[in-house]
Parts: sequence; structure tokens; C-alpha cells
Amino acid sequence: MSRLTELISKYDVSIPRYTSYPTVPYWEDNLTTDTWIDQLRMACHLNQASLAFYVHVPFCESLCTFCGCNSSITKDHSKEAPYVDLVLREFEAYLKMVPELKNIPALELHLGGGTPTFLSSGELRRLTKGILGSNPAWSPECSIEIDPRRVKREQLETLRELGYERVSLGVQDFNPEVQRLINRIQPFEVTRDVTHWARELGFKSVNFDLIFGLPKQTAELMLDSARKTIELRPDRIALYSYAHVPWIKPAQRLFTEDDLPKGAEKRRLYELARVELLNSGYQEIGLDHFALPTDSLSQSASKGQLHRNFMGYTHRRTNILLGLGVSAISETPTAFHQNQKVLQLYERDIGEQKIPTLRGHLLTDEDRRAREQILNLITKMRTSISPTDRSSVATMLKPMIDDGLAQLTETEVLIEEQGRPFLRNACVAFDRRLQNKQPETRIFSQSV
Repeated sequence: MSRLTELISKYDVSIPRYTSYPTVPYWEDNLTTDTWIDQLRMACHLNQASLAFYVHVPFCESLCTFCGCNSSITKDHSKEAPYVDLVLREFEAYLKMVPELKNIPALELHLGGGTPTFLSSGELRRLTKGILGSNPAWSPECSIEIDPRRVKREQLETLRELGYERVSLGVQDFNPEVQRLINRIQPFEVTRDVTHWARELGFKSVNFDLIFGLPKQTAELMLDSARKTIELRPDRIALYSYAHVPWIKPAQRLFTEDDLPKGAEKRRLYELARVELLNSGYQEIGLDHFALPTDSLSQSASKGQLHRNFMGYTHRRTNILLGLGVSAISETPTAFHQNQKVLQLYERDIGEQKIPTLRGHLLTDEDRRAREQILNLITKMRTSISPTDRSSVATMLKPMIDDGLAQLTETEVLIEEQGRPFLRNACVAFDRRLQNKQPETRIFSQSV
């Protein structure tokens, strides 16, 4: 048994992905809409307060069976305008309740989904201007997720005219059989053409989303996808681990677990792609991202300024993430808030001039300390610890320390390079909520 195989058999367990802390299943749901508005207003008055917008567009014309996102499958484009109306009405409600939002700089606007380019050029324009027109001084860095199978060059032209600088292309895998099993037929030429359009139109950064661990993926196929990616030379690459959670996403039952690479076999797919990318000039960023040295993500990582939130890795931190649209999650230094996940309930609340609150969490002081420590591990592979934490952290991390994956000093935890695949396992050492109450049913995907 190889060293990596042995480690994966030991550490590949069901644990959170840590896009937030506390993780959503451990939110206490102790946040009313009024409390959320108070927390948002308080964050606006912090020194050097800054703002990022995330807008969720749930619509997709077809269902990709690997997907874990909140989506609404439809080919009815008459839904576009009413949905944009709802999002802008939600934003107007925020501005009415928290007028201080207009007084702080907006650094980022990101459209995710679903498929944001389900919206026509006209609706993309109306949505963007409806948000950014609220403050002429706002000039955020704008980015959007696009489906190369559906996007038109004319939409990219409109986005560029509106000031969008970054596009993220859903690719997942270039092999036709893997694409068939995940219900996402996307020939290489389609991705190539959209990438070239983005370059010709002057987008500053192109990202590819790839996934390892998909059904029927093999080492040979993973290498082929990595090499085709390198041929197109995106500035950034997100190489995500497929999260198999059919108890949450029933569409994942359309293929069997026997079709999926597991354990060391699955991790080998990542390692093969990783070597190809590193040898081609990419730098490994955090847990599952790569970027060229010229990209702001690499530059931010080298300066120790990398950040991670519900949108993934970003090159700078904002105090406030304001999520708009169905299921969107917002955060401040003291609270998380999630919108209604069912479109009809979201629409009902907006119609009643309410913030469409589904749930939220008011962070305790202990939550806030743990959130910073976990964020540091995920972005910097090290974090400070207090004398009162050291004993419990030492106990939790002992297996990783003994295996040469982590170091513990009097004041700091450091993750070794060989420990990078097990960053999430290290985060568990700071997750008091998980330690105190293990889930009664399986709710998390595998760590590796």
C-alpha cells in the first residue's frame, strides 16, 4: 500500500467542506429578520467597511446530475424578467431598511447559479444597472458564471460593456462518456470558442471549473482533461472534488456508486492533474484552486491576503457579503443569513415587502474565533492558537502531527505541503460544534 493510499484510507471521512463556520447544518437558526438587519447595519459602521454582492440566478435549461446547487430546471425564458424584478425589489428593501449600504464601497459583484446567462442581454443589463445604479461611486470588480453550451457572444459583449472583467466557465470534464453520465454534453470546441471570445472581448480573467471523482473518470481521462485545459490556458482553475450526496440531491442516483472512483483512486485523479498544471506554470492556491502567477489570486496568496467565502476563493476580503435572490447566503462579521430556497416562498416574501429570510445564525465569540482559525487554515495553511486552545487542538491534531501532515508550536498550527489534501481534516480540530455533537445521519460528503 502506497503512503498516499494509506493516508487516504485513514483520513477520507465524512466531514464539512468549510465554506463557512459554523457550517450550515450547525446554524442555530436564531436570527430573525429584524436581528439580521441590525447586524447588517452594525457591519456598515465598521472601520473600512466594504461590500460584495452575490446574486443567485437559479434557472438552468437542463439538469447536470453532479450538481449540488439550488437550481430550477426550465426552458421558459418568460421567467427572466419577473425574477429580475424580484431581485431588484429585494435590493430596494435592503436599501430602505439599511440606507448605510450606499455609503460604503462595493468591491465585488458576482452572478452565480444555476446559469446566470440564462438571462438575456437585456435582463443582465437591467439587473446589473439596477444594483450598481444605486450608487454612482460604486465600481466593483464584476464576475459571472457561464455555461459555454448556452452563452452567446452577444451576451459576453453586453457583460463586457457593463464592466464585467471575470468569467467562470463550467467545464467539469472533456470526455464525452463522462459528460453523458452527468448529462452535460459539451464538446471541446464549444469551450474553446467561448474562451477565445472572452479573450477577444478583453475579459481580464477566465476561470475553468473542473471536477475530479465523476462517474467513469479514469487517470487517462483526467490527464486528457488537464491537458486540454492547459491548451486553452485559463487564468484560474477550480479543481473540485465531486461531492456525492444523493440523500440531498436525488439526481445523483442516476448513476451508481460503482461508477465512481473512490478513496486513493479518486485522489490520484487530482494528483495527476495537479502535476500537469504545476509543470505548466500554474500555482496551487489553497485547497482546490490553481492560478497563473499573473492572476490576482496567485498574487494575493503570495501576500497572505487570500480570502474564502461562499463564492469560493477571492483575492480580497470584504466585511459584508450581501446575497440576493432565491437561496442566496449573506454574511457579516457577526451573522449569516440565507434567503428562502423555494422560489414560490421567495416570491411570496418579496411580494409582501419582506426580506425573504429562511434561516440564519448569530455567531458567538467562540464561533468568530473558530471561523478565523479555519479561514486561516484554508487560505494560508497555518493559524495561531491561544494557550487555552492548545491542549484540545493538540489532541485533535495528534494523528496528523504523527503522520507528518501538520506541525504544532506553542502559538501556531502549520499544515505541511503533504498535508494539503487533508486541510478539511485539520479544520475539524477547531470545529467545537461538530466535536460536541456528531450528526445523527449522514449529511457531509467525504473529505478527500
